[in-house]
Amino acid sequence: MRRRPRRTGRAKLLGPFLGLGLVVACAVLVAGCSSAKATSGAEAGATCGTTATAANVPVVIKVAKGTVDCGTAMHVENQYAAKIRNGQVRGNGGGAPVVVSGWTCQGYNTPEVLSTGNASQCHDGSNAILAVLPVPTPTAS
Repeated sequence: MRRRPRRTGRAKLLGPFLGLGLVVACAVLVAGCSSAKATSGAEAGATCGTTATAANVPVVIKVAKGTVDCGTAMHVENQYAAKIRNGQVRGNGGGAPVVVSGWTCQGYNTPEVLSTGNASQCHDGSNAILAVLPVPTPTAS
């Protein structure tokens, strides 16, 4: 078995400080990353992406109120559609409110969908996201 050489002088004094410095540096990096993540999010009016309803109709996911992380918005909308597809939501076509990852989601009735283009809304406190039918592109006649 090989013995490690003993530290003397400066090396003996610096060892604990280098270890502590490494711990502090890691803590600062972690704190910086978590605080940046906490403040990132899309504000009202922002578009987060596109997905499909339970009936496979394309919709655009938009932030209606507050500040919402787009990854969260897309996850909630996709889980909402999955619950409707799997028959886990009461009502005609899954129209009843349902909780999805802490958000309450509900589809709009057909007359409202036709007049506003909004297919459904999910809200959590003061934040809300909408699934909106995309505006059709006019075709040349």
